[in-house]
Amino acid sequence: MIIRSNFNIDETAKAQIFLDDEQRLVFMEVIEESLRLSQRPHLFNWLQSGFQYLLAHEVMIFGVKSNETEDYSFEYFTSSRYFDETRFNHSIHNELGLARQALKIWKKSAKPVLVANNIKATDYNQFSVLNIAQENLESSEMGDFLVHGFGDNNTRTSTFVVFARLSKKLNINHARILELIMPYLHCALIRVTSNHSKSIVQPSKSSRKITGRETEILQWMHMGKTNWEISSILDISPLTVKNHVQNILRKLDVQNRSQASVKGVKLGLVKVTNN
Repeated sequence: MIIRSNFNIDETAKAQIFLDDEQRLVFMEVIEESLRLSQRPHLFNWLQSGFQYLLAHEVMIFGVKSNETEDYSFEYFTSSRYFDETRFNHSIHNELGLARQALKIWKKSAKPVLVANNIKATDYNQFSVLNIAQENLESSEMGDFLVHGFGDNNTRTSTFVVFARLSKKLNINHARILELIMPYLHCALIRVTSNHSKSIVQPSKSSRKITGRETEILQWMHMGKTNWEISSILDISPLTVKNHVQNILRKLDVQNRSQASVKGVKLGLVKVTNN
């Protein structure tokens, strides 16, 4: 694969230490696919495919910061109905947020940070650990989680990621995998966020008729959810979701879900950044 010509030999050697043959193949495919990411739906779909085989999760929070801004601009993806906007906002709260606490640790070490309850730093050697009370991890709906980032105050653009609600018990291989994949994830996040137009156009007459429920469904569509997934999240029938989607396409005067997502962003109907 072409990606091998750009992939650092030392990183490949590191991957071979703890990944079996099948995992290494998936790892290389995930890296290669990351080079083609340019839109948020692409990023979400990428995270839900081979990436899940390597680092299975239900919640991903990411922040992007330029050297001209004081703070990260955070967004999130989730496939869990338990992690919502309220919990996301609480996780990135300047003082109390668990993601913020982990971010402070990462800034000091520049190493992946494993966040759990009662873990020993000596058990994780080259990585950092952050112990959080179990009741706080549970109430956050994040559970044990893992964070890492790329860049510093001198970097033109820095990124920070959180992977939470892991399907397997947090272990050192999670940190190893994220450490290897972070440079490519960093580049993908920059491409995805830079492709977002900040200009907001005036809503058309039809878009003003979009209901609150349709706006909610449009948001989930933007995050790459299928009709069935949306129906499960909102506890309504797939047929009802389908009808709403058809109404959204008609009101926005677009042909498909991707076009609806893009137009929804331009009209300010879809939230793509959270501060």
